[in-house]
Amino acid sequence: MFMSCHQIENRFSKIYLSSHADILPGLVGDRRVVVITDSNIFDIYRDELSRYEHIVIEGGEENKNLETAQLIYCELMAMGADRSTLLLGVGGGIVTDVTGFVAATYMRGLKFGFISTSLLGQVDASVGGKCGVNVDDYKNMVGCFAHPEFVILDVDMLKSLPERELRAGMAEVVKSAIIGDVELFEMVERRATESFYDDRPFMQEIVARSLSVKVSIVESDERESGMRRLLNLGHTLGHAIEKCTHAVNHGEAVAIGMAMICRAAKQKGILSSGDANRIIELLDNLGFATDITISMSDILREVKLDKKKSDSVLNVVIPRSLGRCEVVSMEYNAFVQMFE
Repeated sequence: MFMSCHQIENRFSKIYLSSHADILPGLVGDRRVVVITDSNIFDIYRDELSRYEHIVIEGGEENKNLETAQLIYCELMAMGADRSTLLLGVGGGIVTDVTGFVAATYMRGLKFGFISTSLLGQVDASVGGKCGVNVDDYKNMVGCFAHPEFVILDVDMLKSLPERELRAGMAEVVKSAIIGDVELFEMVERRATESFYDDRPFMQEIVARSLSVKVSIVESDERESGMRRLLNLGHTLGHAIEKCTHAVNHGEAVAIGMAMICRAAKQKGILSSGDANRIIELLDNLGFATDITISMSDILREVKLDKKKSDSVLNVVIPRSLGRCEVVSMEYNAFVQMFE
């Protein structure tokens, strides 16, 4: 059971599981604050956010781009924002990614913080220091590493989300569990067929445990030169799937990617049938479609363009058992052979 304010230890940012209304005033103090949020979040929290100067952008992956960043730069200049200004990103992963990117680059760097309002953001996107925007539909092609001063994770804010968005966040929870927390996997497994999103203590627990996995990895490998690549489980295929179709969101694509790599690892004798079947069954029970309707040739074509590969070498995250994954460097052709 969590107290009203629970802090996750992290040397880069102060991370709080707390009511945002209770903790935000003390974190921002008397500094000038400019809120960056999207139109949907602003409509829900208009009374609270209107207390601060604010910039409202349009949501959606299609607006996570350099044009939106430039719009924010121009607004900040018109406001006379300077290096003493704190940028506060209030929203899901798109808002926090864009806010962090703008904060890191405007006037060569402003301090910034996040209030993460989506489950995907709370368990993954808001923590870790990756900030960036998309270019020509290629995800996060332009970006940097910059850590927020603080991140507030208020699970009560998740109540405004539709179930599909909540489920998208669960893909990242399952990913964290497969990488490094068998107990988290079992917790979700026990309740996968239930409706648990309104269970506040349970949601706090899975957010905290998921982030603990990520934080421990990021602290040992901030710039993704080694161990941090584990966090890409399901993402090599997931990003390619997102490129092939707009019918799935990020979490759904990652879930399919995890199912695909588990099946391939089982076929090659790397992952036991029991563990592979448990992972795929859990994703199925959470409501994910784990089979693809896109041609494998199209997916593999997009994998070839993955920004995370070096020359023709891919760093592929392969599960070996529940709670243990390995990053394997392989030639693109060897990766293709895993799915033949």
